[in-house]
Amino acid sequence: MSSSQRFVADHVAGLPKSGIRDFFAIVSQMKDAISLGIGEPDFVTPWHIREAAIYALEKGKTSYTDNKGLITLRREISKYVERFFHVNYNPDNEVLVSVGVSEALDIALRAILNPGDKVIYHEPCYVSYSPSITLCHATAIPVATSAEDDFAIDPDKLIAAWEPGVKAILLNFPTNPTGGVTERSKLERIAKFAKEKDIVVLADEIYAELTFDGEHVSIASFPGMKERTIFLHGFSKAFAMTGFRIGYACSTPELVEAMMKVHQYAMMCAPILSQEAAIEALRNGEEAVLDMKDKYQQRRDFICRRFNEIGLKCHVPAATFYAFPSIRDTGLTSMEFCQRVLQAEKVAVVPGTAFGPSGEGFFRASFSNSYDQLMRATDAIERFVDTLVKEPVAK
Repeated sequence: MSSSQRFVADHVAGLPKSGIRDFFAIVSQMKDAISLGIGEPDFVTPWHIREAAIYALEKGKTSYTDNKGLITLRREISKYVERFFHVNYNPDNEVLVSVGVSEALDIALRAILNPGDKVIYHEPCYVSYSPSITLCHATAIPVATSAEDDFAIDPDKLIAAWEPGVKAILLNFPTNPTGGVTERSKLERIAKFAKEKDIVVLADEIYAELTFDGEHVSIASFPGMKERTIFLHGFSKAFAMTGFRIGYACSTPELVEAMMKVHQYAMMCAPILSQEAAIEALRNGEEAVLDMKDKYQQRRDFICRRFNEIGLKCHVPAATFYAFPSIRDTGLTSMEFCQRVLQAEKVAVVPGTAFGPSGEGFFRASFSNSYDQLMRATDAIERFVDTLVKEPVAK
């Protein structure tokens, strides 16, 4: 142990590093690798949104803002959420602008959890969920989803996972890394259960606009759920604004006030230039979002077809820009497959285990990449899989 290691808090020392970032530290050192790993749009932020940030800078808008964010932005968020998600939030006291949806999730958990509380969430899931719960000295209770059910959550399994001390349910639909969605009837059962057990729901809906098949339904829109839901959203994915680091949380005045306390001491406020850009995105960004969505859907159809042709069973995700094919038939673990295809063909994909134990047997491939890159990557993966078929069977 190094001389300073003893100063690290036990609950931090025990946290795993992000499986995504850990894996791509290797990729960054490999020349000419094709990366289908990072969940970031390959589109540049639309010009009119960038121009709004430039104009704000030229006008000298470089100050702090209200802790909750610019009131103009909060009003635009309120209008947008009501139109798209069918929930009405008062911009004065029910909307908080954050530094990305990641911060919104963090401050939401810290605002509601006491040490020893428990949170039910579904796996495979975004890498930060379980660690974020642990950092609040709370206990994470995973509920596995399956490819056979297109990675939708089974309300019966979620209800069976309940135990005394559960204070919250964390949902992410559409889901990173699987592209899974959950139909209205299942969400209604979860909402009913949350009310029966007096549980708060955190709904991370960052990929909602990138729903290709069917309708997106927010659990916050159901009767009696607004007052027990923290709605989390942002601009990184649909608006291609990852580097702006701008998100938001909507909830009751009491919960927003609690989140604001954590936010003001940790962050003070989101960057004003990002907030100005976000105002423009909400006012005039819908056409660009729909155009990007159409291109993602074309890429989805291509990459899923190719994976299935290769022999890697892949459900067609109803949303997001991720495919989650199975590698179970190869006889390799997720990590073995990803390491070997990287070394053999210089194609980087993320092991399913980066998203929880239930991700074993899969890998995540982002199709937020150019059509040409996707063609090259899938051809390379096919060459690698063909070599596995030809490998001699160990005696």
